Formats: sequence, C-alpha cells, structure tokens
Amino acid sequence: MRNAFADELTKLGNEDSRVVMLSGDIGNRLFDKFKDKHPSRFFNCGVAEANMMGVAAGMAMNGLRPVAYTITPFVTTRCLEQIRTDVCYHEAPVTIVAVGAGLAYSGLGPTHHACEDISFLRSIPNMVVICPGDAFEVRGALRAAMQQDRPVYIRMGKKGEPVVHKGPIADFKIGKAITIEEGSDVCLLSTGNMLPEVIEAAHKLKEKGISAEVVSFHTVKPLDEDKLKQAFSRFKLVATIEEHSLIGGFGAAVSEWLVDSETQHKKFLRFGTPDAFFKKSGEQEYAREVLGLTGHQIADKIIHALS
Repeated sequence: MRNAFADELTKLGNEDSRVVMLSGDIGNRLFDKFKDKHPSRFFNCGVAEANMMGVAAGMAMNGLRPVAYTITPFVTTRCLEQIRTDVCYHEAPVTIVAVGAGLAYSGLGPTHHACEDISFLRSIPNMVVICPGDAFEVRGALRAAMQQDRPVYIRMGKKGEPVVHKGPIADFKIGKAITIEEGSDVCLLSTGNMLPEVIEAAHKLKEKGISAEVVSFHTVKPLDEDKLKQAFSRFKLVATIEEHSLIGGFGAAVSEWLVDSETQHKKFLRFGTPDAFFKKSGEQEYAREVLGLTGHQIADKIIHALS
C-alpha cells in the first residue's frame, strides 16, 4: 500500500503544484521520485509530529494541499490535539496518511500498534476517515482526498498486502462502498487491510454452501447508509470486520447507525480487536490468529452464528 501511495502522490505532485509532502522522519527513500521532481515541496519534519501537523494546517490555510505522513500512532495519537484544533477546527484541507495501521507493525510491540485511531478521528468534527482495502483503493482514496476542501484521514496497511481489485478504480467515491463479490445469504462488510482475509472467509463459507457477499467499506466516515440499508434488509446475517478495537471503530459506527436509524436486522456480528493491548511477540499473521481475525476463523464464527 505504501508504495502505491508514494507513486500516486508523485503523479498528483506532477499535476498540481499545490501538493506538498510532509514526512515524520520516515520513508525518505520511498519518496525519492517525488523529491527528485519537486525538491522544494518535500519536508522531513523529523520526530516532531505535533509540529508537522501544525505546519500542515498553516500550509493548507495558505492555499497549499499538504499531505502529512508517518506511522499510524505517531501521526494520530501523538498529535491528536493539533489534528483537532489546528486542522479540523479550521476545516483545513490537510490529508493525513497513516502507514502500518492496526497490527501491521505487530512485531514492534504496542507502541507501534494502532487499534484506536478510527475511534479517535471519526469523533472529531469535519474529519473524513478512509481505510483502503488494497493498493488500488489507496490510489483512489488519495485522489479523492485531494479533491476535498476539508481534512481527510487515510489509514493504510504497510507493504506486501494482496491486491484485490483487478485494476484502477475509475469510480472511487468517498462514502460509497464497493461490492467485491455478490452473495445471497450473508453480507461481510470489510474495512481496511482486512479485505483479503474477508475474501478468504467468503470462500470458506462457499465451501459450506453459504453464499457470502463481500463489500469493501473503505469509508468509515461518512458511512454509506444506502449500502447499509440494503445489507440489513437483504441478508440474514451481516458482519463488520476490521483490524481495530471493537470500541469506537467501524463496527461501532455501524451499530450506532442501526440504533439511530431504527433499522430492523436479524443477526449482526462484529469482528475486531478486544479492549486490551496485544503484548504477545509475533508478526501480523500471528496476531490475527491469536485474536480470531483470520479468514477461516471469521468463517467458523459465522457458521456457528447461523446454526
């Protein structure tokens, strides 16, 4: 995902002289092409993320289109006050891009895990929250974000994630989910880099004679309410799947929508991380296995719920 982001950012920089890149002391070689073409528009802000966010807000309020990028907890938790007050209060068009969301940096321990950021940022007024499912969704999300005159948060995985879409998404729209596979029995709503696991879960369900629709809910704020109405009216079970805490995340947003819209539903499951720090040692695949977030575990729980 991060390679797709760097490449698409360079293209956007070529097209729009207002695009400015701010990095929190990471990804220097990743942005070599951008720096070669636009050396005056790349700023390594160092390990000073709060200052980077203030700089981005100032640039945005002076007509530039800044993109602020670093590892997820450091571009969100560490500078949450600046995001809230400098960026969102002023409705500054800053695009905040986080790399390594969820448990992508699992091996580096809880300081580098990010299972609370959706909760933080979707609660701030004026903020858009996008969680792309693969590299093509990253490209679409970045282009869409740069067309917004408001703050946008893009929550990416890291690198090496499977590509789900067959090519560029011509009609990527903020707040409009994408149906990946159609089905008739259950509906699996995925957000972020869990999409490949959700597709695997759908295939496991198919082996058991259960037809699963897979939807990439790349935008958590604003939600695609039309798609939610359709899902809860058509399917006997709907599930949300995310690599984020069950508290305040995508599943929580859908739960709130269900209550507020008084939508009737049959069965609703939420898959996510528990209200606890993940302190075991291991990489992302191991963490998902421990937390029940692999494709086969998701499928098994859905089969149990249906029975």
